[in-house]
Amino acid sequence: MQIAVPANLACPIDGLALEPYAGGVRCGRGHSYDRAREGYCNLLVVQHKASRDPGDSREMVAARRRFLEAGHYAPIADAVFAHVLLGGLVQIEDCSPEMPFNILDAGCGEGYYLDRLSALANACLDPGILTLAGIDVSKWAVRAAARRACPVTWLVANNRHPPFAPASVDIILCLFGFPVWEGFRAVLRPGGHVLLVDPGPDHLIELREIIYPQVTRSVPASLAAAEGAGYQCVQATTLRFPVSLTSPQSITDLLAMTPHAHRLAQTGRDALARQQTLTVTADVCIRVLALGR
Repeated sequence: MQIAVPANLACPIDGLALEPYAGGVRCGRGHSYDRAREGYCNLLVVQHKASRDPGDSREMVAARRRFLEAGHYAPIADAVFAHVLLGGLVQIEDCSPEMPFNILDAGCGEGYYLDRLSALANACLDPGILTLAGIDVSKWAVRAAARRACPVTWLVANNRHPPFAPASVDIILCLFGFPVWEGFRAVLRPGGHVLLVDPGPDHLIELREIIYPQVTRSVPASLAAAEGAGYQCVQATTLRFPVSLTSPQSITDLLAMTPHAHRLAQTGRDALARQQTLTVTADVCIRVLALGR
């Protein structure tokens, strides 16, 4: 399977097509976006920012990179690949140089899942042509992702204003992220799909029992807003597996890449610091939504 460069990028200011030039990309009205030394472009214009330095910090990105590169969440990456390229979401017979199959990771973080997807796709013997793009509001995350040696286009951008042409994306991945259904709808083709990965009720339950005095088991987020925007859930599965953390560093990295790191009391931090090893449950819900035609 061949992975090509996306040709469906759009200017975040006026929506015109972005074309490559020596230093980056630019539209027909002269709005230009430089390519950073690492190879990514920053398309998050100031009017689309919620803060001066949005998204994950450099330290959070580094922790996530260490944790994911250790293979702890490899079953999730493999499940995403199975849904996308083995489960019928990619219509191989429709892929061509003129009409490649465009996949967007909305909230790509430091790029682990797209890197894994590209490696597995490259190993396939199918003749299809894919394009892979990852966006994230964190420049630190995208900078780290762009250092990966994989054929992916990395962009600083947000899910509310994805910088792609209307109806030009075939699959949007939103893995432990924040879906913006109207923003996704603007770029997803009719009949296209969104693949969500969200925590299940028992996700990291052992960690939560250590750091909190009382634990609530919450179900994945409701899809009411998605249904109101024209999406329909066509598949839902659960994936559970144990994750063995064999060092204090790996435990600290797991905490740093979760929302718990921001709201944890000192007593919880102290309790976790006493753990030398820890086995936690990964419990995730994988849902595929189709956009109505």
